[in-house]
Amino acid sequence: MKWAIVRFPGSNCDEDARFALEKAGIRAEFVWHTAQDLRGFDGVFLPGGFSYGDYLRAGALAAKSPVMAEVRRFAQEGRYVIGVCNGFQVLTEAGLLPGALLANLNLHFTCKEVGVRVERTDLPFTRLYRQGQVLRLPIAHAEGRYYADPETLKRLEGEGQVVFRYAPLGEEAHYNPNGSLNDIAGIVNERGNVLGMMPHPERAVDPILGGEDGLPLFLGLVQEVAG
Repeated sequence: MKWAIVRFPGSNCDEDARFALEKAGIRAEFVWHTAQDLRGFDGVFLPGGFSYGDYLRAGALAAKSPVMAEVRRFAQEGRYVIGVCNGFQVLTEAGLLPGALLANLNLHFTCKEVGVRVERTDLPFTRLYRQGQVLRLPIAHAEGRYYADPETLKRLEGEGQVVFRYAPLGEEAHYNPNGSLNDIAGIVNERGNVLGMMPHPERAVDPILGGEDGLPLFLGLVQEVAG
């Protein structure tokens, strides 16, 4: 497998993404946001950071980058696309995932480990997790509050498109770090091949990073291709 990691002006989790993909046995190459041809790649990773300085809205300018036409083609062909943190914001701004990421309710940049419950295990991204398993993953964002109108939210819940939710770690009382509706931390499109999430699995793939709860997400992609 070979994945493209898109670099926008302001990306800062691109090296983290490459480390995670390569640790799982996936070849990874950086692609500048002006690229217009992603042929030869099996998947696309949109990393976290502050694309275009988060001017206008987080992810809004990056969503207009030339490469996003190719990312859209990837998604339409059923290939895998992952957007984490700023990448999730880009996917919603580009219309590849529904809803929006708004400012955290506390109006502060929040950087800490959170509990993330796995809601589905029938996807390539989650096949190596257990249903209901609570992962320990880091977050680092100021605009991570997931919002969707009531009709869209009902559809997401009804179609099982919510993949990850914030959940308590132990006896933790205040576990939703940003005010996301329904504690939503990550969703997929209807086809199940485009994943957007605010927590960073690529920052939790080795004990030296503090944990390995994110690694199965990438290993699952390898197993999916291997059959």
